[in-house]
Amino acid sequence: MVRIDTILAGTIAPLGPRAAPSGIDKHPIVGRAWLGGEGIVGDAQGDRRNHGGPEKAVHHYAFEHYDRWRGELGNHNLLDQPGAFGENLSTTGLTEADVAVGDTFRLGSAIIQVSQGRQPCWKLSARFGSADMALKVQQTGRTGWYYRVIEQGHVEAGDVLDLVDRLSPDWTIERLWRTLYVDTLNRAELAAMAELAPLAEGWRRYAAKRLATATVEDWSARLTGQPRS
Repeated sequence: MVRIDTILAGTIAPLGPRAAPSGIDKHPIVGRAWLGGEGIVGDAQGDRRNHGGPEKAVHHYAFEHYDRWRGELGNHNLLDQPGAFGENLSTTGLTEADVAVGDTFRLGSAIIQVSQGRQPCWKLSARFGSADMALKVQQTGRTGWYYRVIEQGHVEAGDVLDLVDRLSPDWTIERLWRTLYVDTLNRAELAAMAELAPLAEGWRRYAAKRLATATVEDWSARLTGQPRS
């Protein structure tokens, strides 16, 4: 069991030079919060097409990654406390190498299930003031992951993530990351990923499309925020 150190939520505010509406600036919640079907009540997303929703209801980021980021980026003020990556849950003791798709946890009176990894977008770059921050997150595999909500309930900092089921323990978030971004046309891995029932449907479609086309999708618009040329 891993203790939740911080639970965070954010409201929509302008982000970066474009003043894009975003809820990435998260702050700690004091006391209990209600975790509904699409996330923590009071947490908002500025772009509902690409953020939030049932398969991305809760974002979890490992706080131990912060030391590595400080080593690479220097003493960036965002790295002084949890929330730099727009996460809702901050813990120490659980990383992408440990967590697998379909892992199901009791948290407070709620039950949540790992649904997919996080695909970093240009808003991370705007937040950090670094044009390639989203790409760095993607390349390192320090992405964090999302949960879907199986049972709604109250949660608060100090609650523990109590593992109650593992539906596909071999398919860690790290393995998914490697399939998507490193060994990108490994047909055996893609075939298995396409049939991975606990995985969010959108990610299964990535795998199926690569199998059908032998082509890796273009990530440039997501990473830079610029339309594809």
